[in-house]
Amino acid sequence: MSKKIEKTVSLESFEWNELDENIQDLVEQARLSALKAYAPYSKFHVGAALLLDNGKLLSANNQENASFPVGNCAERVVLGFAHANHPEAKPLKLAIAARKGDEKKPVSVTPCGFCRQTITEYEQRYGQTIEIFMLAADGSVLKAAGIDELLPFGFKDLNG
Repeated sequence: MSKKIEKTVSLESFEWNELDENIQDLVEQARLSALKAYAPYSKFHVGAALLLDNGKLLSANNQENASFPVGNCAERVVLGFAHANHPEAKPLKLAIAARKGDEKKPVSVTPCGFCRQTITEYEQRYGQTIEIFMLAADGSVLKAAGIDELLPFGFKDLNG
């Protein structure tokens, strides 16, 4: 007999002035990082900012390569840098922002599937969720309490 398995997911939407000043700074760092992205092929510039439990705020952006899909997403770049340079520090909050071409206005963005699985593994590695803040085109910010809100059926039981 089959049974239905359901998971309910939800995001919160905040206007800019509703955000704590520290979250505003995190999202702003992601937005500024997107301005420095190397995206000559897609023209889709993504920035990410990561707050660690040691107080460090790191940022990165996407890095493309003519040999698609060899490029690296902003989220994976910042998480990899964090682990390489601060392996004991737990990631707490991740912000993502994007823009197209030379436009200054943001475009809505969420992590791609590859990044969602990567975030899943960082949550498992450190034993805690990572809050994810995503800048939307209208200037509001979407918040996922953890990666399960964006990838409810991620690979989690691969190590036994």
